[in-house]
Amino acid sequence: MKNKFSNESTYKKFLDLNKEAEFDKLFNQAIEKAKQSFGSKYPMHINGKTIYTQEQLIEQSPIDRSIIIGYFQKANRDHAKQAIEAASSAFEAWASLNYKERANIFRKIAKAFSEQKFELAAILSYENGKSRYESIGEVDEAIDFINYYTNELEINKGFARKTHSSGAYQKIEKGFQGAPGEEENVTIMLKPYGVFGVIAPFNFPLSISVGMSVGALITGNTVVFKPSTDNMTLLTALKIYEIFKNNGLPDNVFNLVTGPGSEVGDEFVVNNNVAGIIFTGSRTVGMNMIKKVFGEEKQKIFVVEMGGKNPAIVSKYANLDKAVQGVANAAFGFVGQKCSALSRCYVHESLKELFVSKLIDKLRSFKIGNPLDKDVFIGPLISENALNKFNDAVQKAKQSGRILYGGNVIKSELKGFYVEPTLIELSHNNELVHKELFLPILSIETFKDFDNALKLANDSEYGLTAGLYSQNKKEIKEFSNKINAGVVYINRRISATTGAIVGLHTFVGWKGSGLTGKGTGSKHYLQQFMKEQSISLSK
Repeated sequence: MKNKFSNESTYKKFLDLNKEAEFDKLFNQAIEKAKQSFGSKYPMHINGKTIYTQEQLIEQSPIDRSIIIGYFQKANRDHAKQAIEAASSAFEAWASLNYKERANIFRKIAKAFSEQKFELAAILSYENGKSRYESIGEVDEAIDFINYYTNELEINKGFARKTHSSGAYQKIEKGFQGAPGEEENVTIMLKPYGVFGVIAPFNFPLSISVGMSVGALITGNTVVFKPSTDNMTLLTALKIYEIFKNNGLPDNVFNLVTGPGSEVGDEFVVNNNVAGIIFTGSRTVGMNMIKKVFGEEKQKIFVVEMGGKNPAIVSKYANLDKAVQGVANAAFGFVGQKCSALSRCYVHESLKELFVSKLIDKLRSFKIGNPLDKDVFIGPLISENALNKFNDAVQKAKQSGRILYGGNVIKSELKGFYVEPTLIELSHNNELVHKELFLPILSIETFKDFDNALKLANDSEYGLTAGLYSQNKKEIKEFSNKINAGVVYINRRISATTGAIVGLHTFVGWKGSGLTGKGTGSKHYLQQFMKEQSISLSK
């Protein structure tokens, strides 16, 4: 079957046509439209019904805490049980649907996302503080996930294949391994597991939520979807539900439950009708779920991504300008609130002073403020809790190392949590060098020997992304062979460790960053949601 996949690449297409002004006009119009919906009371959706609860979740925009995005429902464990029961009741019919019909539904869903991309991007910016470019890129990624996984399902013909064995001329009555037998026609297929609980993060509430959900749904599983409620991105979650529902997804196949992890997420873990959990978030939360399931001698499928503490090496053979830009973008895009963000940079001792000087110049050029303004690169932290973590990390860095740049909270007319991009210099054994911070803080260390730089880079419980800047072929080969990370970039100007593109890169965590060794946007991703069966028919 012909490969039908191509990337959405919205901003690039506008630039290629010299229509950036039109892009900005459409985004600005979408901002005004998004604001009109704010402050409303929104339901969650279980069993095809709108559900309201006694307790409400009040979502504020991190851009300006005086902006109320909306009032959402605070689900409890009973709501989670109802949603799981609804998803379980829908499983048999959805799983038995021909894969081509499921593919057609998701082609239609992808088209709907594309038609609403600017409105979705504007809402997304208000919900988690991304710039217009980050937001439109995330919507594109969501569309890419749908189209890529649909394409993979079609190319693999629903993941079913046939084998055949000719019968023996002589009849043998006694059975043993390899005994001559009758002619057999064998069908080998992958089948869905059942109900999946999908637990989404705040930082990519559209693309990761859609990617995880579609991975489960398109392979014939049903879903109970729990968006982030610690750092709320609930209007985006509601839009996902509405687009799914309005474009052909049957009732009960996808249920939206907006409640805390202690209730909804824990019910996914303990409920025997949940076959699997798809999770993107912290290593602590992910491992606690896994330990609880297997500690009680239960079995569930886990498809998880659990963070990173990502390194980049700047060799003495590096193109310094390229390295500075790539490091700055990777460390401070979206205020460092990405699991793939660069947080450790190892610079050859001969380049350190010049590299730091150029990097600080770059950081001074980054405008901090309202991310809805087109020239702003650094927006707000997601919450007051994140701000407190930032202040705590800065104080620890001052006590045990040096602040090379930044470290301050920005006073703003906006009622959000704005901070400076921050460079710190610490010894390698410092806690801040090893703990995932999810903040715009980059630690700088020097090295003399490239082998030592690799050892430092690999000295982490995580193994998500990594970058190298070097023009030396031997170093490039050694880095490629020895770096313990699932996503590796070499001499990438746009970003040292972030920005995987569906269909071009796979996004996969090694070590403590993942579990299965299979990544999103990968030819192997969908197979994680299915179990293999061999059916033999003898003549």
